[in-house]
Amino acid sequence: MFVSRKILIACALLASAAQPCVALAQSSSAILPYRNPALSVEQRAADIVSRMTLEEKARQLGHTAPAIPRLGVPEYNWWNEGLHGVARAGIATVFPQAIGMAASWDAPLMQSVADVISTEFRAKYAERVHPNGGTDWYRGLTVWSPNINIFRDPRWGRGQETYGEDPYLTSRVGIAFIRGLQGDNPKYFKTIATSKHYAVHSGPESNRHKEDVHPSAHDLEDTYLPAFRATVTEGQVYSVMCAYNAVDGIPACASEDLMDTRLRKDWGFKGFVVSDCGAAANIFREDSLRYTKTAAEGVAAGFKAGMDLICGDYRNNMSTEPEHIVAAVRAGQLPEAVVDQALHRLFEARIRLGLFDPPASLPFAGITPAQNDTPEHRAMALKMAQASMVLLKNDGLLPLKQAPRRIAVIGPNADNVDALVGNYNGTPSAPVTVLAGLRARFPDAQIEFVEGTGLVGPAAPPVPDAVFCTDASCSTRGLKAEIFRGPNLEGAPSETRTNPNAAFDWQGDRESSIRWTGTITPTETGEHRFRVASDNGYRVFIGDTAVVDEWGVGDAPSILDGAIRLEAGKSYPIRVEAFQRGVRGRQRLLWSTPSQNGNDAVEAARKADLVVFAGGLTARVEGEEMKVAAAGFAGGDRTSIDLPAPQQRLLERVHAVGKPVMLVLMNGSALGVNWADKNVPAIVEAWYPGGEGGHAVARLLAGDFSPAGRLPVTFYKSVDQLPAFSDYRMAGRTYRYFAGEPLYPFGHGLSYTRFRYANLKISAATVAAGTPLTVTADVTNDGPVDGDEVVQLYVSHPGKAGAPIRALQGFQRVPLKRGETRTISFILDDRALSIVDDQGIRRIVPGNVDLWVGGGQPVSRAGLPQVAGARAQVRVTGSRTLPR
Repeated sequence: MFVSRKILIACALLASAAQPCVALAQSSSAILPYRNPALSVEQRAADIVSRMTLEEKARQLGHTAPAIPRLGVPEYNWWNEGLHGVARAGIATVFPQAIGMAASWDAPLMQSVADVISTEFRAKYAERVHPNGGTDWYRGLTVWSPNINIFRDPRWGRGQETYGEDPYLTSRVGIAFIRGLQGDNPKYFKTIATSKHYAVHSGPESNRHKEDVHPSAHDLEDTYLPAFRATVTEGQVYSVMCAYNAVDGIPACASEDLMDTRLRKDWGFKGFVVSDCGAAANIFREDSLRYTKTAAEGVAAGFKAGMDLICGDYRNNMSTEPEHIVAAVRAGQLPEAVVDQALHRLFEARIRLGLFDPPASLPFAGITPAQNDTPEHRAMALKMAQASMVLLKNDGLLPLKQAPRRIAVIGPNADNVDALVGNYNGTPSAPVTVLAGLRARFPDAQIEFVEGTGLVGPAAPPVPDAVFCTDASCSTRGLKAEIFRGPNLEGAPSETRTNPNAAFDWQGDRESSIRWTGTITPTETGEHRFRVASDNGYRVFIGDTAVVDEWGVGDAPSILDGAIRLEAGKSYPIRVEAFQRGVRGRQRLLWSTPSQNGNDAVEAARKADLVVFAGGLTARVEGEEMKVAAAGFAGGDRTSIDLPAPQQRLLERVHAVGKPVMLVLMNGSALGVNWADKNVPAIVEAWYPGGEGGHAVARLLAGDFSPAGRLPVTFYKSVDQLPAFSDYRMAGRTYRYFAGEPLYPFGHGLSYTRFRYANLKISAATVAAGTPLTVTADVTNDGPVDGDEVVQLYVSHPGKAGAPIRALQGFQRVPLKRGETRTISFILDDRALSIVDDQGIRRIVPGNVDLWVGGGQPVSRAGLPQVAGARAQVRVTGSRTLPR
């Protein structure tokens, strides 16, 4: 201890030399108990917390935890995203969006995917760890995924991040993802997963910082909480994120009932709770929930209720400064013991990640930067993409009997990387669009690509170089480019150059901005629309007119554009501005000209033997708090679930040519494609299929595999079938409580083969409450090719108040060779046989319980094939109340 005291004195005297002090302190801090791997995690965390001042403690409670040089504690940034691959940290393997992975109904595959993701997190960490052991933003090991919220309404823009509308499917897939991220080492986490957003969060986006949700006791226990409970009690998730909204008048991040009573006492949670980014500020902000009057009272309410870590939202100036924590403690509003408890949990997490142990001693020491984005990982992405494809309709067009001679590839998502990656995404090193996948799979076909239309407006190709000049005299072609350090075009440019166009690929991990100036001379007269394909904000000015301003807040910009009338041959001054944060930084100036009316797409279809129309949505129109100026969209959410009107019009025109049309939908939420269902011979739901998605689509068309994805959400015919979006009651929502006829039901998905069910058996015709029930059935592949079947077990409680129409309580994805039969077994425990009453109490009640085992729900409609399956009934005797 004598040596460490001398170091602390030296560091105090050399306060301006923080970095050398960190290294100096670390060189002998091994003698401090918190650096001793032989001690328990609890002892080590208590030791380091005991050595901190109040001010140091407060600074450790934010997501950007600074170094403590005198103690040898490196900085750590807790904010890392891993929804379907390492996100926002540059090149990484990009898997299908979460909703797509849920469509695989394959929990073991999900765990394998998450294991790959955790390996890539470790690889990124190894690549960028600071000499003092610290980490940058998006380079750490605490992963703020998965999203466990229930996708209760297809209008929610962030539903793409979830595993769908069913609590059971969400829990099984979520547990598998958590286990893959956290690993199975008894001492160390590979990474730490986070179940979010707790609780009841599911839109609308426009009101998320103000929403006070009042779910019924029944809906809370029956729908909104079961998956969270399962990820804690079974999945052993080590982090939970509290939500923006309030529940029954109390902000989720200040709710003692949610975070202490339920999470810790009822469910036995041992990890830490982090706020959603900006949610701690929602507790006290005047324009938000305003639960307390001051910031100090707000942070005190959060920490006393059980929140351990504040994520501040830089985008909306919603960080909660450590000074408020210090003030709350000194004012007696927040006991320092509560602060210490939160810090114990946070440092136990860092210790269990191995961040204070010699790197070579860790079980992950062999993971190097080279293990990011490997061929093996991309092969896993392709496997998951294929598993997630859902064949919604097939009138015999698929699989293709032979390779077409001429293929017309049409639509806004045919050659669009945005349509592959969804949101909260990494950057694929070699993204395979649908167009690229078709060219690779059918190398001898003549493939013509015509976009034809944009997502919500005309097609918007890059502006050609030939229309730009640096000045009015056009002495030099191109545009003057001024590059600035920082995101706000401030100060003198760090570099000035001439670019042929307003296009730039940022290099390196930095904050930068750019301004292009010059003139533009259009070749047509009429309305022109402009926007910038950008990963951050942008602005376009023609003369003195601000054509479009999507400067935004630096996260997930939309495809907002603006219109201006221009005359052919006339030169106009143009100014384009854009910025980037982190490693996401690719800008391209796009425009729509008067002649872009879809005629070229119709002509391409006329010349083709097969038309592949790739449409749907992207995360530029559905997502998190965004600007979208288009019919059917609002703030990232949707007001209509129809295919956007420009796409619908072009699809009908292309279909009218009379050639076979295959519709590929790429989206993160259900689309009411009623016209296509009646008129288009084949429809594939591809979701946002990840970096290898184009290969998966092309291979499905060719019949290289039999599709076996199943819908994790109901595809309704229109929003007219639904209650109001802001109504959180579950009545009339999801397959469990929707009594109408859907377009495609939850669990639906077609195959290239056929399956038959037989010999459904139950272990007893009568069971006492609390006794497990075994259900078995034989499943045979009766069709012409090998394929997977997703065997689904549904439970119904006829006539019981509070019971859903039916509820999924078991599933297995089973590979079956042609002619093969396998016996599938399920065990139904007490929770699987229970229902929830109006008071929110979960019980097993006496009476008959109907069982269905099949390839989907036992429902059908005109135009859909009958679902294969078998029925049974069991009688339950006695009753039992189950814990929350």
